[in-house]
Amino acid sequence: MSADSSAPAERLQRAWREGGVLAQLLRPLGALYGLLSGAHAALYRWGWRKTETLPVPVIVVGNWIVGGAGKTPTTLALLQLLRAQGIAAGVISRGYGRDESLTGPVHLLRRASSAREAGDEPLLIHLRSGAPVAVGRDRVAAARALLAAHPELQLLISDDGLQHWRLPRALSILVFDERGLGNGRLLPAGPLRQSRPLSREPQIVLYNAPAPSTPLPGHLGRRRLAGAVRLQDWWQGQPARLETLQALRGRELLAAAGLAQPQRFFGMLREQGLQIRELHLSDHHDFASLPWPADTPELLITEKDAVKLDPARLGSTQAWVVALDFRPDESFEQALLALLPR
Repeated sequence: MSADSSAPAERLQRAWREGGVLAQLLRPLGALYGLLSGAHAALYRWGWRKTETLPVPVIVVGNWIVGGAGKTPTTLALLQLLRAQGIAAGVISRGYGRDESLTGPVHLLRRASSAREAGDEPLLIHLRSGAPVAVGRDRVAAARALLAAHPELQLLISDDGLQHWRLPRALSILVFDERGLGNGRLLPAGPLRQSRPLSREPQIVLYNAPAPSTPLPGHLGRRRLAGAVRLQDWWQGQPARLETLQALRGRELLAAAGLAQPQRFFGMLREQGLQIRELHLSDHHDFASLPWPADTPELLITEKDAVKLDPARLGSTQAWVVALDFRPDESFEQALLALLPR
């Protein structure tokens, strides 16, 4: 079941997985993309363009492959690890999908911020972690605004931004999922934003997958469903509980997901013994209108979608927010602490 017309995107994804005529036709464009992106990075590497300076170190969380590798769960896990070390960290992000006309080029998030003002993933990070977050197309400007508002911050995490070369970085976390490097080709002939490291800072590879999916040495992260909570209670800051999720077994449930990789979410629900009907939505779906029937009795949604849904809009439908728990293994934490700028 799908609420969005995504046939072109699906054809492209299939070409990346399986090859065929479309993938071959796009190879010249992939080569051109590689030349342009490599030249752009070289301008900064050779000093012809300037990487800015900031008074605190920056960790960039990014991925080489487009779409849903796990940057947001990794950012949340990093914030938790840093807090345990007594390090005050904030987050900067592009804020994909936000409406700049509402807030201007840089927006400092508040609990009352909307997804239209902030973007869904930055708002989720702010609500889940309580960390200060700033969003803006220019991440350097966002960083400076955040540090001016929160001078106590000792470190910044950039949610994405591997190719934002004006932004200084002391460490990069490269996140891969089961897709690894895909077909190994650059956009649009393949899913890669870049095919090799283009900067010289230390890097740690983290696999949001059961096993490494590339030849790069790295660390594993374990993902599981943390539980469920009613949408109205989620907005009040109540935590998701596993026993609440398990109590939904045997009931008629519609599961909706506006994610780049929704099948991962649906599969985890079935692993918990839930019987679901799938509703596929586009990544960053805006919910301007509700995509499910008005008489839907119970609904399962992700936290990324919950930040865009007012419980009052759902009428008689009971929505349950299903939260994800992502924990890197101990070796990742050790590698992070060894490379952490002091």
